[in-house]
Amino acid sequence: MKPKSLLITGSILLVLAVAFGAFGAHIVQDMLTPERFEVYKTGVEYHFYHALGLLILGAVSMQLDESKWLKWSGYSLLAGIVIFSGSLYFLTLTDTGWLGMITPLGGFAFILGWVFFAIGIMRTPDRLSGKE
Repeated sequence: MKPKSLLITGSILLVLAVAFGAFGAHIVQDMLTPERFEVYKTGVEYHFYHALGLLILGAVSMQLDESKWLKWSGYSLLAGIVIFSGSLYFLTLTDTGWLGMITPLGGFAFILGWVFFAIGIMRTPDRLSGKE
């Protein structure tokens, strides 16, 4: 993903995270058991954190040369949000228990995204520290 795309995607996903959080607090909470609502809140929390991560990735990417590692970091974080948080939203709102089996794939995508981010930073010239 290009830096501008990362910033736009991260911003849109943050809007959605706030909307899902508000929807949860004002509507969903009364529809779910406390245990299922905790699962929903976990989806919102990870959605929010990793959407912020996309903004950070976009800002950092603007300062660096194009990197396949940073590009894959963005795709992985996006996939993590869709799979991890999306499956938790769907699972809690529809009581579809089998969907919980794919949630760990989203968690793995988050891990890969941060590993790719680290590799991307390590493989760029050391101009971030002011040394050339």
